[in-house]
Amino acid sequence: MPEQQTPETWLERFGAALGTGDVERVRAFLAPELLWRDLLVTSWDFRNRTGQEVVAALAGPELGVLEPTGLRLVHDAVHQQVGDVTHVLVFFAFDTSKGRCTGFVRLVPGGTEGWVAGALLTQLDELAGHPERRGALRPIGKARGARRGRPGWAEERARQREFLDADPDVVVVGAGHSGLSLAARLGRLGVSTLVVERNDRVGDNWRKRYPSLFLHDVAGMDHLPYLPLPDTWQRYTPKDKFAAYLEFYETALDLDVWTSSSVTAAVFDPVESRWTVTMRRRDGSDRTVRPRHLVIATGFNGEPRTPHLPGSDEFGGALVHAGAFEGGAPWRGKRAVVLGAGVSGHDVAQDLYEQGADVVMVQRSTSYVIDLSTYEALYTTNYEDGSGVPTDMADMAAWSVPWGRIPELGKMVAKAAAEIDAALLDGLAARGFGLDLGPDGSGHYGKHILDRRDGYYLNIGASELIADGRVEVRQGRTITGLTGDGVLLSDGELLPADLVVLATGYGSLEDAARQIVGDEIVDRCAPVYRLGEDLEMSAVWRRTAQEGLWFMTGSVQMARFYSKILALQIKGAEVGANPADGER
Repeated sequence: MPEQQTPETWLERFGAALGTGDVERVRAFLAPELLWRDLLVTSWDFRNRTGQEVVAALAGPELGVLEPTGLRLVHDAVHQQVGDVTHVLVFFAFDTSKGRCTGFVRLVPGGTEGWVAGALLTQLDELAGHPERRGALRPIGKARGARRGRPGWAEERARQREFLDADPDVVVVGAGHSGLSLAARLGRLGVSTLVVERNDRVGDNWRKRYPSLFLHDVAGMDHLPYLPLPDTWQRYTPKDKFAAYLEFYETALDLDVWTSSSVTAAVFDPVESRWTVTMRRRDGSDRTVRPRHLVIATGFNGEPRTPHLPGSDEFGGALVHAGAFEGGAPWRGKRAVVLGAGVSGHDVAQDLYEQGADVVMVQRSTSYVIDLSTYEALYTTNYEDGSGVPTDMADMAAWSVPWGRIPELGKMVAKAAAEIDAALLDGLAARGFGLDLGPDGSGHYGKHILDRRDGYYLNIGASELIADGRVEVRQGRTITGLTGDGVLLSDGELLPADLVVLATGYGSLEDAARQIVGDEIVDRCAPVYRLGEDLEMSAVWRRTAQEGLWFMTGSVQMARFYSKILALQIKGAEVGANPADGER
């Protein structure tokens, strides 16, 4: 930073300017194109402001009514070189009448102060009077002194887990990383939470998938709240290891999870503002509880999408969806056809090849491909070992950009990635593999956010197999039917096959919710997880049109970050600070 300016002095002067209400003085600290993302600080919702709106809000009465005080750094500033420009990442905290808040600002050169805010995030971190039960406030456990008839810890936990003395405040459907993260956050806030999981064990949603599956993000991105992975953990987490981590997380965080259980009915009573939730337990018995909140956390993926293929009854081989694929080992020396060229299609094709099968991938449209090393260099810098950025602060920096602006950033990254990966992409194109740069050139984030599909691949080896011809490709075609010993493609080609894997994706979160709360409620809340005009995803991590119904989903990194945001909203509702008909 300029010699006369440090992060401390910039923040101090910025705080002083906010207190004056002087529009021009505030403007001097802000880049003209600055977008301010606010999570629960100035309202009980997500808000994005840009340009003059930011200046007016920061200098006007909207922030002033919260009486912000104590603006302070919470970590050493981090200097990063972006091309020829130095950026400074500044992490700060402040207090308002609502509670303790944290924030992030990315400083770039400019303005009369020498530096201006190029990005700004503020978020509620702790509700006033309701701190998390951690550190000095952690549960005591067994207290000193004698107590006649004291139960053992295991006995006491078993009773708590069964909710024999009181109904839970919250029922979460799904014990994947999203549901567990939220339950952990709520538990630290004193909100009793029951998690319902249809699988036999926590982690089975990963454990039961194909053996070669790994998480594609680095270890720094792939842990849940309160329980970071040790620095001895391998860089990429195998699915069985992650499943074991989730199961341990349940125990370590004292979460109340009912496995081998499913919700059979959920009805909302608008008079009492409670749900009546009926569950079928492992032993076949039914149990009904009446929580105030119901959270659908069944994951990005609903039920497998399995196209009907004429002739499937005649096919003499095996036909499976990628979600049920158990690995390539039984198919050594056999002929396999994989329908689909997204992440799962590539992973399955590579696994089959490595286990000795002859593989053909049928690519119906085009795909966006980025090498994993390129993705990490361009996207995950703050999560790398030695970055100097703690995980919670890396999360703030990552999510300082609202969803609606991520595709714009994706264009710049996709362009840079295409240059880095040019040789790999040329090799794919030479083999007839169809490539694209995502909608309007926005890369894989654009595919996810704008197209709502997974037509992309973070290359961990399958692209080289295709480029070398070791995995064949049939591009721009699809499977129109099956014969006794093969598949018929849309151009008339007949491919011999012993195995057909349908990497054709999954249903939506809305589809899963319909089975739980019914069409009427879902239709009222829909669309779920779609980009809205406010630049945010609709109906997830925030209130929906149905009182007491919430949706929780996302990657591990997203679950870690947004679980706190959602937990604070539910806690606020529990203590009357965030009423259902209050300010959004």
